[in-house]
Amino acid sequence: MPAESNHLLLQVDQYIEALCSKQDDALLKAIEDSDRAGLPQIHVSPNEGKLLYMLARLSGAKRILEIGLLGGYSAIWLARALPKDGKLISLELEEKHAQVARKNIDRAGLGSKVEIRVGPALDGLKKIAQAKEEPFDLVFIDADKTAYPEYLDWSLKLTRPGSVILADNVIRNGKVVGNAPGDASVEAVRIYNRRVAEDPRLEALLLPLMRESLDGLAIARVK
Repeated sequence: MPAESNHLLLQVDQYIEALCSKQDDALLKAIEDSDRAGLPQIHVSPNEGKLLYMLARLSGAKRILEIGLLGGYSAIWLARALPKDGKLISLELEEKHAQVARKNIDRAGLGSKVEIRVGPALDGLKKIAQAKEEPFDLVFIDADKTAYPEYLDWSLKLTRPGSVILADNVIRNGKVVGNAPGDASVEAVRIYNRRVAEDPRLEALLLPLMRESLDGLAIARVK
């Protein structure tokens, strides 16, 4: 993509952010504290955060499952969409990330709505199923890309008709449409995208998103 096109798309993204996705103190400090703690700078953009919020609100979600917490930035957006009696369960591998996220979430006044469970996500998903917890109205997948197909399997088990399943980073700066031999993340995401598009239990759309690079969000609804 030509440099001038990238610059224009970034300007458009910033224009939308200034109009619709302004970050308040809690969101800005969540990013600052995550950076200060040395967490990877891979949180969703403000516009994607607002999109997550809108999708959760529009779907009427009362129970949300987040696979991949990081510093809690996306969790804040999602938890803000919940009603008073709503609940967000977030699975996070790293204890350090969970500690940073808990501070950020508590500062945003959302501690009572968010439960953080530390450990491998696949183990956490299995435990949820074994405990026969209530189905989730919305699932947001944003963790190890190589496990995306398995996360989809579990998401289908832990949701109900009408639930929404979201997955981040499904365009991989365009690599999903090209040839990326040896890139396990790209191949796993390709499998995920193909499955959500073709699974008769789902209706889905891949939505491109642009900031510094091209990526996208997979949006699927359980029939």
